Amino acid sequence: MTGSEERAGPAVCIDTYGWIEHFTGGPKAAAYDKVVASVDEGRILTPVVILYEVYRKIKATVNEAVAVRYVAALDRTRVVPVDREISLEAADFSLAHKLHFSDALIYATARRFGAELFTSDPDLKGLPGVTSI
Repeated sequence: MTGSEERAGPAVCIDTYGWIEHFTGGPKAAAYDKVVASVDEGRILTPVVILYEVYRKIKATVNEAVAVRYVAALDRTRVVPVDREISLEAADFSLAHKLHFSDALIYATARRFGAELFTSDPDLKGLPGVTSI
């Protein structure tokens, strides 16, 4: 590992709730801001389903222009598409931990890349590789 890789830190994944808190200055924004600031943007994994969820939520509650701006910010992270393996792993995690579709996809993506998942979702609390905020 080179010195620059060490400074970059391990990969992290922030769930939808965390991004919305970060972007909108919600009650847990400071904690999520610290996570975002702790690693280079390229070391933040963003499962593609988070783009959908952030865009949908912000467009519905604020407006489309702001939603597009937040998605553009997420595009600076490492956006990870859903592939066959992630789909099947997500299904297994869903069955094993009773996770909803998007939670399972986000968790499977984080696990696939060895990223710590930061979340405030009680359904993910206590799972390996999850830090609850």
